[in-house]
Amino acid sequence: MTNEQSHKVHLSSEDHERLRELRAQKPARHAPKHALTRGAVLADWVTKIVGSWRFIIVQSALLGIWIVLNMMAFINHWDPYPFILLNLVLSFQAAYAAPIIMMSQNRQSEIDRRHAEHDYQINVKAELEIELLHNKIDALREQEILKLINIIQRLSAHLAPELVATIEAEAAPHKT
Repeated sequence: MTNEQSHKVHLSSEDHERLRELRAQKPARHAPKHALTRGAVLADWVTKIVGSWRFIIVQSALLGIWIVLNMMAFINHWDPYPFILLNLVLSFQAAYAAPIIMMSQNRQSEIDRRHAEHDYQINVKAELEIELLHNKIDALREQEILKLINIIQRLSAHLAPELVATIEAEAAPHKT
């Protein structure tokens, strides 16, 4: 890039430095990786199970069976109405399921945040590269236009010198 061309490029020195860093990092080739611990795998598994229609249907069926068996058991009611043991079991399940689901959601939001940061870096690099390319194309276009104007002037001077003199004479008083 010549000195004249470097003046045409409108990236600030900070943008040039940022672009240089992003080019070295190659963010599009290095997607963030996340290692899963046993706890994270378990939390994801529980969240996948508890957050499914299958779980809701199975749990509803079990609750229905529990209630029917306790209502029909003539001799041995292991959990008579108002089903205090059933409430204890459901409270126990909710007490453990909710934090496990939250752990999974927190981990997923951290993964999403890292992906968003990664996408942002790629977008910044792409924006800077595109701006640089636009500026280079504009500089090349200006050079081509100047060359074409120079060629037209030389051809005009060669083909019709008296016409060029007349045009220059008419344009001269307007310049001052």
